[in-house]
Amino acid sequence: MLLFYRNLKHTRNLVEIYRNYHGFLSASRNTAGSFNFNPKGPCFSSRYYYSGKNTSTDEWTEEVEYLDETGNIIYSGKGIRSVEPGLDDHVMVGGLKKPILNASAVAKLVEIVKRWRWGPDMETQLDKLQFIPNMTHIMQALKVMEDSDASLSLFRWAKRQPWYKPNDACYITLFDKLNQSRDFDGIQSVFDDMVLDSGENGASSLFNAYNRVIQYLAKAEKFEVAFCCFKKIQESGCIVDTGTYNSLITVFLNNGFPYKAFEIYENMEKAGCSLDASSYELMIPNLAKSGRLDAAFKLFQQMKVNNFRPGFGIFASLVDSMGKAGRLDTSLKIYTEMQGFGLRPSATMFVSLIESFVKAGKLETALRLWDEMKKSGFRPNYGLYTMIVESHAKSGKLDVAMSVFSDMEKAGFLPTPSTYSSLLEMHSASGHVDAAMKLYNSMTNAGLRPGLSTYTALLTLLAKKKLLDVSAKILLEMKAMGYSVDVNASDVLMVYIKDGSVDLALRWLRFMGSSAIRTNNFIIRQLFESCMKSGLYEQAKPLLETYVNSSAKVDLILYTSILAHLVRCQDENNERHLMSILSATRHKAHAFMCGLFTGPEQRQQPVLSFVREFFQGIDYELEEGASRYFVNVLLNYLVLMGQINRARCVWKVAYENKLFPKAIVFDQHIAWSLDVRNLSVGAALIAVVHTLHRFRKRMLYYGVVPRRIKLVTGPTLKIVVAQMLSSVESPFEVSKVVLRAPGDAVLDWFKKPIVQQFLLNEIPSRADILMHKLNILFPTSAPEIRSLSPPKPLVAGKAR
Repeated sequence: MLLFYRNLKHTRNLVEIYRNYHGFLSASRNTAGSFNFNPKGPCFSSRYYYSGKNTSTDEWTEEVEYLDETGNIIYSGKGIRSVEPGLDDHVMVGGLKKPILNASAVAKLVEIVKRWRWGPDMETQLDKLQFIPNMTHIMQALKVMEDSDASLSLFRWAKRQPWYKPNDACYITLFDKLNQSRDFDGIQSVFDDMVLDSGENGASSLFNAYNRVIQYLAKAEKFEVAFCCFKKIQESGCIVDTGTYNSLITVFLNNGFPYKAFEIYENMEKAGCSLDASSYELMIPNLAKSGRLDAAFKLFQQMKVNNFRPGFGIFASLVDSMGKAGRLDTSLKIYTEMQGFGLRPSATMFVSLIESFVKAGKLETALRLWDEMKKSGFRPNYGLYTMIVESHAKSGKLDVAMSVFSDMEKAGFLPTPSTYSSLLEMHSASGHVDAAMKLYNSMTNAGLRPGLSTYTALLTLLAKKKLLDVSAKILLEMKAMGYSVDVNASDVLMVYIKDGSVDLALRWLRFMGSSAIRTNNFIIRQLFESCMKSGLYEQAKPLLETYVNSSAKVDLILYTSILAHLVRCQDENNERHLMSILSATRHKAHAFMCGLFTGPEQRQQPVLSFVREFFQGIDYELEEGASRYFVNVLLNYLVLMGQINRARCVWKVAYENKLFPKAIVFDQHIAWSLDVRNLSVGAALIAVVHTLHRFRKRMLYYGVVPRRIKLVTGPTLKIVVAQMLSSVESPFEVSKVVLRAPGDAVLDWFKKPIVQQFLLNEIPSRADILMHKLNILFPTSAPEIRSLSPPKPLVAGKAR
């Protein structure tokens, strides 16, 4: 430093002046922080800085030289200078150089930042500091300040200073501040800066800060950002600690990304970072809950191999998940193993186990766990009681179900309608009327509304027990509950019909009518047929009239079944009822029947034409089987009435319309045959006479004689046909199911006049004998085996 002194009048006095001033300076060192030397004469002064130690004051000094105008040294001696801001890291206290205290520096930084907060003004004030800050000052200032924005501004300013060095603790402090203020965008921004710093100085120096960032982001459910930061850390080569892995695994599992969590776990293993107890406690339950049971169980086994003691949470999650997945043996094994570790099952675990075994149908194990639960001091809850009762009831174990149901009521739980229903329905299915009615009354007294299935089961039980009055009472209560009872009432009626209780069925039908409850035509028809079967013809007619008046159509099968009853009827009064019933059907077959018995003058056409006209109006695609049934019964009736010619006409037309296509077979000169196995007695007799008449014409008029002729009758019709032919000394020999004779013998037989008269005229048999055959030898025509479908022998005839 060069000082130039002007207007120096007395240069010779310079030394004296300096000495006087130097004495003054020495006397005032302890009070002055600097000095100014301004004598009245020009001179120069040069200063050389060095550090040395004074043995008495231990202070830093400097050598000062005073020069004249020519540059010659006038005097030299020790001096002291003032502190220059921004260059020195100390202050002068008198002649002593004192270092700046960290607390003072931090306080100054905090004061400036709090006052100016951010922006160019704050940075200008920081640039004017009278000392040089360091990273320790910055870190301590960050810890003191509460405002995250101000902290971030100070940190940004420090990063631009030449003395800045990346500091792990400084970053951690800043991340803590930003996390407290939930400024995750700021955390992400500082993280990016930290990545750049680590690229210059190495990532390992910022190990803790890196992991702290991921943990904060993971805990805040910012799993996408956390995973991105995790990948950047891996790329930078920084080590990820176990806590960070745990945080990432937890956030992905909690957000429904088990596969991502397991990927992180695989990275954890590859990095050589071993799982600790907390990692196991996190991974196993979450993997189990997400359905990755094999992976969870593998970690469970690995945990025990590594001498970690599984906690209750692990056991609970595995027992619950394995049970719900149907792996009951494994679930029970883990449950037993947990007890071996001295852990006590919780109520929730018992509930989970019992539910799993109940749903799997293993009720014995479920009941054993139920007993263990109660012995452990746990009180079963409402849902568990309901499940145990309903499961045992539905499986038919009513004793256990009723015992638990009784305990449920004693425990103060009100059973649900479904619990009542399951018990009531199973008691109904088992035929326990008293128990079912007791449950029903208990249910209604509790103010619960029985379900439709409950009413249905109870009404079915009461119907089967023939408790008609009780059934009516229950049905009316059901109607009052707002249910539609038509179907249930019809079901009860059907039970009576199937049981053969026609009187009860008629009483129930009258009750339905008085209560304005309707039924369907199908059930009316079924009841009508039951009345016909029971001989209640007088009660049957109103049912048929109801059936017809409700726009239901009487089909050919139903009409034929009524005609079959007429064939068998032997009471004149019943015959009148049956004829009235046939007339009430309004079926076209009845008009045909009436026309068949009138004379040709009234019909205005021959019988054969009249029969052909009727059979042409039949839809054989829909009514082929019904038509066969009608022909069989009609021929029975015509034979009984002695109308042989009319019967022959009906058989001829039926054969022409291929209702019995394989009945007659001409095998050239080898064998001719007639198959009557699928015919009624009357139809078989007419078919034999008519067919033998055809055979006679072929043999006598055309000279064609087969080797043999067969009449295939089957075991039932064999006796009837044989007795008819024996009256005219036929050559047919009787075997098990066939009547056969040589063709030549039959030809000679046909030439006899008695045979010609037999084949052209009436069958020599009385009606009472034929009636006996109908009832005893050929029961197929009996109406009690008739149903809505054609009889089996007739259907079989179609297949032939």
